[in-house]
Amino acid sequence: QVQLVESGGGLVQPGGSLRLSCAASGSIFRINTMGWYHQAPGKERELVAVITSDGSANYADSVKGRFTISSDNAKNTVYLQMSSLKPEDTAVYYCNALIRSSRYSGYFGVWGQGTLVTVSS
Repeated sequence: QVQLVESGGGLVQPGGSLRLSCAASGSIFRINTMGWYHQAPGKERELVAVITSDGSANYADSVKGRFTISSDNAKNTVYLQMSSLKPEDTAVYYCNALIRSSRYSGYFGVWGQGTLVTVSS
């Protein structure tokens, strides 16, 4: 069994910064990608940023230049540094990982429980 535990959400003023963390634990043989998605009230869950095990990152156009994704492979942890936050960034942020539990298994997706980010004055 694999778990993703997120932390770092909260209330921040427009223009402010927050750093989210997500740690994977459990039966992990290899992680292919880790990423962040967000879901605003009444909207679909959308990709924010994703990073591969070799450090390649991709971002949604709406966050390019403002958000930075990084990872610590030794700790099975991914981070999302969010800067110049806007009210429209308000959402629940979910961590996602593509994981293999053993050399004999395929990759499967795991979701965290989500952490709320509210950008408001």
